Amino acid sequence: MAAEREVLDELQRLRARVPLLSGALAASADGLVLAQDTAGVEAESLAALTAAALGVAVRLTDATARGSFRELLVRGEKGYVATYAAGSSAVLTLLAEDRINVGRLHLEGRRAGTRIGALVDAALERAATPQPRTEHTRAGVPARPAAPPPQPPGQATGTPPGALPRRPV
Repeated sequence: MAAEREVLDELQRLRARVPLLSGALAASADGLVLAQDTAGVEAESLAALTAAALGVAVRLTDATARGSFRELLVRGEKGYVATYAAGSSAVLTLLAEDRINVGRLHLEGRRAGTRIGALVDAALERAATPQPRTEHTRAGVPARPAAPPPQPPGQATGTPPGALPRRPV
């Protein structure tokens, strides 16, 4: 993915802003690692577990009529695992020490999730959009491609910003 470096940069900036974070991972909703800054934790396993927890969390929010998934917080004896929706198809998982201010964790996690979601969604959109073919002029210089057709005003995407699509129960 073209946005991988930018996503990793965002994870590293997040860890610099919040010193009590011990790890940060961006993954697809189905458990593929997009970028990670998780010393001492196997990123692929964390991404797979995040996907499993996400599946349960999405089903729980649906079953209780709480709307689209936004975040999940798990507290253990030695700290927190927080997962945030990041755009339409990714999640941000943060590992934090027990002494962290949970309000600050949520504030920074939500902001980073929004930024990472925008990066991932833009990269997916670019990948899904076929590249226009250029026509060559007589001089051999490529002509400029035609502009993409305008989107109809008010056309909704069906998924609110920062929300993951609903999964069937």
